Amino acid sequence: MKKQMATNFGAAAEDFARFRAGFPDSLFDRLAALGIGASGETIVDVGTGTGTLARGFALRGCKVIGIDPDDRLLDQARRLDVAAEAMVEYKIGSAEAIPLPDGVADVVSAGQSWHWFDGPKAAMEFSRITKPRAHVVVAYFSWIPLPGTVVEATERLIMKHNRNWNFGGGNGFDLGSLPHLQRAGFPRVETFSYDLDVPYTAEGWRGRIRASAGVGASLAPAEVEAFDAELAQLLEGSFPGPLLKIPHRLFTIVATRGLPG
Repeated sequence: MKKQMATNFGAAAEDFARFRAGFPDSLFDRLAALGIGASGETIVDVGTGTGTLARGFALRGCKVIGIDPDDRLLDQARRLDVAAEAMVEYKIGSAEAIPLPDGVADVVSAGQSWHWFDGPKAAMEFSRITKPRAHVVVAYFSWIPLPGTVVEATERLIMKHNRNWNFGGGNGFDLGSLPHLQRAGFPRVETFSYDLDVPYTAEGWRGRIRASAGVGASLAPAEVEAFDAELAQLLEGSFPGPLLKIPHRLFTIVATRGLPG
């Protein structure tokens, strides 16, 4: 399974904060149209990392609690919050053991993180901490390795340097949370997806890849340095220019809690 690859995102926390593209504003607009993320709602963002989803909800007036097991990532999240003038409360914890009482959340979100969870345990914890009629939002904002793109070439390079990396060739759709959420009491499901390009400088793309599971989060520092040098050569030789257009797909699952009885 993908999540069995040993990772340590905290080791790449600075690159993670500087270079990973956050979820676009359009996601929060789409969620607002579904009645999710209204001002005053309590939102718990699990696997928050550097707080991308948490910060977006907080800027829209929600009371947000971010949960993550790595305080190095949370330190970066706090710095980004200060710069954005956002207020988020962070707690050390995991999706399988959320350090909150029962029935506190209007929404539980998980951005780019569900695949790292123990699905059944996480879903039951999400159910435990949510109110009646609450929502779970599972969102992914993934690069797409379209033929001939810098993403496809970059993935080949990651696989060359890290044979344990098995996230290549993805299409951005991840339905792995659905059976667990439905068994945990979230039977009603709505999904949406759309594609967009994210502009990166060559330096920014190198930083983004250093902050990925296959590089900075799983390779030794010397191996990361060797990879980064080869990626720099690849970009200069095959993808010159001031900006790279990186194809991304945003895919979101909204699951709604059923009423008892």
